[in-house]
Formats: sequence, structure tokens, C-alpha cells
Amino acid sequence: MKKGKKYQDSVKLLEKGKLYDSSEALNLVCQTAKAKFDETVEIHIKLGVDSRHADQQVRGAVVLPNGTGKNVRVLVFAREGKAEEAKAAGADYVGAEDLVQKIQSENWFDFDIVVATPDMMGVVGRIGKTLGPKGLMPNPKAGTVTPDVTKAISEIKSGKIEYRLDKTNIIHCPLGKASFGPEKLTENFNALMSAVVKARPAAAKGQYLRSVTVATTMGPGIKVNTAKIDG
Repeated sequence: MKKGKKYQDSVKLLEKGKLYDSSEALNLVCQTAKAKFDETVEIHIKLGVDSRHADQQVRGAVVLPNGTGKNVRVLVFAREGKAEEAKAAGADYVGAEDLVQKIQSENWFDFDIVVATPDMMGVVGRIGKTLGPKGLMPNPKAGTVTPDVTKAISEIKSGKIEYRLDKTNIIHCPLGKASFGPEKLTENFNALMSAVVKARPAAAKGQYLRSVTVATTMGPGIKVNTAKIDG
């Protein structure tokens, strides 16, 4: 597929085969953001693990110091007092069986993250096969199955993101918007990388961080020097 002129111009800013320090890479990312909208800056982290093995899973959540720049829509499965608590904390949608029904019958997905109180997991489990493939199933490791719905919603709204491996052992996450500038993006980068490095499974052998690439929505990938990151 032929890339457009803006993409070609962005590629000219990069040295072929060079591994950049993270701050330099994020500075370049901002320069490659040439679209007419505020592009999202994404990170792709390839790890030296095998996600097929339970003891080599890498999954968790981290609050990015500067948020993601995106308004995250939160759906909460809760009843009675916890439902009222969720509404007061700023949840976009709160319910129980009614929301399960809406998702099943209307194929409704106007939300980005699902939070559930532990007692609701039996209900949420009915749509596990629908939520799971979309990465929306609540999970205790990500802090989205919790009795403390106020804290969960507050963290999500202030920039908490979940990271997890895909089938090719790569983590894909947003780092923020190009308009954040290099400094704020670097702070978010450091927070995420620190969490991923700490989450290294004991069963992982050899080089853990295989490659780290940053890119805007429409721009070329910029490779980061992993040797400078503790991993």
C-alpha cells in the first residue's frame, strides 16, 4: 500500500535502523504528527515471553501522570448502594441485568471500560464471550473488579490504562496525544515502562524487552533503545 506524502515526509525525519533514546523518540513523534486532528501517540512493546503459558502472562494497569487525552466512558455493574456510589463518582452507565440485556440484544458498546463489584461477576459472566474478545471483561489484576467503585472510576477518569499481551506477545497502549508535547509524553512513557518492567514474570528467560516502538495514529514507527530501560 502506497503511503501518502505526509507519511513520506515524516519518514525523512528518521535515521534508518537507528534506536532512539525515549525522550528523543517522543520529540520526533510530535514532529511526525501531521494530520489535521490531534493524533494519539501509541506504544508497542514486544516482550521476550510466551503468552500461551499462564506463568508468563504480563497484565496490569497504571495511571499515566498526564492522562491519555481521551474522555473514557465507564460502565459499572453494581447494585443498590454501590450503584449510587458509582453514579456519584462519575460513571457514564450503571446497571445490572438491564445492561447485560442491552449488550446482548442491541449489540451496544458505547463504553470504553467495564468495572464490576465482585458480587456482580456472575451476571457479567453471561456476556463474557462478548466482552472478552474486545478486551472489556473486568479483571481483578486491572483493578476493574473491586468493591471500591469510587476509586476505580476516579483512577480511570484521571488516566489509568490497562496493559496486556496480545497473541504475538506485544503490548499496545496509548501514551497520550501529540499535542501533549515531548515532556508529558516522556513522563507517561516512563510510568508505563516502569510498570511493565516490574511486571516481568519470574518464568521469563533471556531478554525481556525485545523492542519498543512509538508512533502517532498516522505516522511511522520510531524504535526506542531498550538498553536504556531497566529490563
